[in-house]
Amino acid sequence: MANLLFDNLLGVHENETKPFLYLPDGATVTYQSFLEKSARMANALVDLGLSIGDRVAVQVEKSPEALALYAACLQAGLIFLPLNTAYTIDELSYFIENSGASLVVCDGGKVDDLKAVANRFGARMESLNADGGGSFADRARTMPAQFETVDREAGDLAVFLYTSGTTGRSKGAMLTHENILSNARVLVQEWRFTPEDVLLHALPIFHAHGLFVAANVVLASGGSMIFLPKFDLDQIIDWLPRATTMMGVPTFYTRLLGDARFTEELVAHMRLFVSGSAPLLADTHEQFEKRTGHRILERYGMTETSMNTSNPYDGERRAGTVGFPLPGVELKVTNPESGETLPDGQVGQIEVRGPNVFKGYWQMPEKTAEELRADGFFITGDLGKIDAGGYVHIIGRNKDLIISGGYNVYPKEIELFLDGQPGVLESAVVGVPHPDFGETVLGILIPQPDSQPDLEAIMERAKSALARFKHPRKLVLMRELPRNTMGKVQKNILREQYKGAYEI
Repeated sequence: MANLLFDNLLGVHENETKPFLYLPDGATVTYQSFLEKSARMANALVDLGLSIGDRVAVQVEKSPEALALYAACLQAGLIFLPLNTAYTIDELSYFIENSGASLVVCDGGKVDDLKAVANRFGARMESLNADGGGSFADRARTMPAQFETVDREAGDLAVFLYTSGTTGRSKGAMLTHENILSNARVLVQEWRFTPEDVLLHALPIFHAHGLFVAANVVLASGGSMIFLPKFDLDQIIDWLPRATTMMGVPTFYTRLLGDARFTEELVAHMRLFVSGSAPLLADTHEQFEKRTGHRILERYGMTETSMNTSNPYDGERRAGTVGFPLPGVELKVTNPESGETLPDGQVGQIEVRGPNVFKGYWQMPEKTAEELRADGFFITGDLGKIDAGGYVHIIGRNKDLIISGGYNVYPKEIELFLDGQPGVLESAVVGVPHPDFGETVLGILIPQPDSQPDLEAIMERAKSALARFKHPRKLVLMRELPRNTMGKVQKNILREQYKGAYEI
């Protein structure tokens, strides 16, 4: 036996002195030193009493050490659970309890707030700071730089990623070693990654895009990354001349286009720009190509499946589409009521099947059965169609999911918060177009009789109750919500009514 994911992504680089990470301060992390850091951390995890299959919940800032902790969990046979750094204590409590995490690793500044939560659910607590310090880093530094990698097979769990529907609590999507590795290998092939590539990485690594797409593709190809903490326009422009590829969300590209320094000469040497996590406007496609001569490659993926489709590397990259199913991935458009496959050109729900499709939802067999068919097809919840040329179009989301700046926002969670506010009878939350974030959150409130909700106070309370990317950008009052004859709120009417709310 072997460790499928670790051996194929990291073990092959064990003795290489080649640069893996270029850091903003000019420092370089080689593959060899990264693997030594990972081994020390794997030893530290075992020293803390963790064993195969235990969950490690991680809410830390982006750093080489944070990436090494992911590698260490794979090497030690543990299940890695990355958590958005914007999540509040209330939100984290659910993830820690539901996952049954044995260890919680957070930034040192949050230890006091999280300690009580970890203790309540029987989890160990360690810190890891953005500068590489913290109690876990200190422990790892005392450990040996070699670790005997734990055997893990294709179907063994590697990662939990939490995602929500429009009702109920968040679901823990269980991803296996095969799910992650198969996707990385396909993307290396389809996007032509080689050991000579240098990827400009400014994405968060608590998100599938930054970790399982960007970082894993570089590892699988033996390339290098310019590893920036976040998207900073000045840093991006400064580092672009040293990169060959870049992955980002639409916001990255709109902000680059807004800067006069971003020119065709600046990126003449680049071979590929990839966009995902949110729809890219056709206008952005056109402006980018006119400015640089490059046509952005757009693709389509989700938490439960990683990447499903991609526009072609060689061939026409069509704006407004997400290209073709990746090799090994089957995609069909079906009737939501009957499940029957629809002819090309008709809009229906998108279903996918392949080695990339997750194993199911943690401790939610009924929800798994609802969304993962017995024949292996996953019902994505997205509405789309396949055109005459075979290109896949994403039309909308039949679960009213909002994608703002690349992050999933689920209206029901925000509605529950708004409904509980003083003076609010009921609420509806919709996504409306935003020139920078793709979509943003709009909250519509219906006041209780003879009451006037304090909108500013509600917005202020949202700051402590909800992660920042979930905050409504605007709250509006209505007398009543539009409903159909069955009493269901017609959110399509609200989206149309307020679609210009953020035009600038």
